[in-house]
Amino acid sequence: MHGVLTWEHRDSAEFRIAARKDILAHYNTTFFQDSTISKLEKLAKEDGTSLFKAIDDTGKEWWGRKLVLATGIKDIMPALEGYEECWGKRDAKSAGVLAIDDCAPAALALHIARYANRLAEKVVIYTHGNESVTKDLEAALSQCKPESKTRKNVTVDSRKITRLVKGAKGGEVEVHLEDGVKILQGFLAHKPKGEVNGPFVKQLGLELTPQGDFKTAPPFNETSVHGVFAGGDSATPMKAVTVALSAGGLLAAGVAAQLEAED
Repeated sequence: MHGVLTWEHRDSAEFRIAARKDILAHYNTTFFQDSTISKLEKLAKEDGTSLFKAIDDTGKEWWGRKLVLATGIKDIMPALEGYEECWGKRDAKSAGVLAIDDCAPAALALHIARYANRLAEKVVIYTHGNESVTKDLEAALSQCKPESKTRKNVTVDSRKITRLVKGAKGGEVEVHLEDGVKILQGFLAHKPKGEVNGPFVKQLGLELTPQGDFKTAPPFNETSVHGVFAGGDSATPMKAVTVALSAGGLLAAGVAAQLEAED
């Protein structure tokens, strides 16, 4: 994990263990339950408020007045042969950016390319045969100052990718294109699509953002269903520990405020 003072480059599992121990040592109103929830229901009360029922995989029921979802996400890898084998590696002078799926918008693809350019001298943005994305990127690049690093170091390749092959060194990736050309890149930069964990979106009728995260209202991160809050990676495009910690504090305040207003 990164960005958390005194915990830099340490396993997040260690942080969770320490956090549990610290919370239990200071608060006798809190406990942790290691159960897998298989179903959630929202039930209306006669006074206009609601109760939430959670059923775990053993059939046991858990009841609450408010519900917080911090289920995290799973990465949905694009349907490119070799992508998963090349995932998570980098180290070189040249780099490629995959402008596909969530990374197709020109502004985001250029944002990723600029970061890749900090680790590589030259960056190629691959649009995987998408003419519309190619035109948008070329137009965006033409608006950059001629002396800028983006204009000098970033180019666009519109050819379709047939497969990716893990290179022999570090994060090297060999990009195979539709015309038979093979290009060795030091690494590829891309953010795969995300999908929130669990079946709760359909069960509760929750709205999602175009990126697939829980749709929440700032600042307290309540979802589209009253009384249901969400935080962490499943409720923000910024998948980072510090953002999740901040969201936890905000949604806790929102939950407390609603409970107090109903009492």
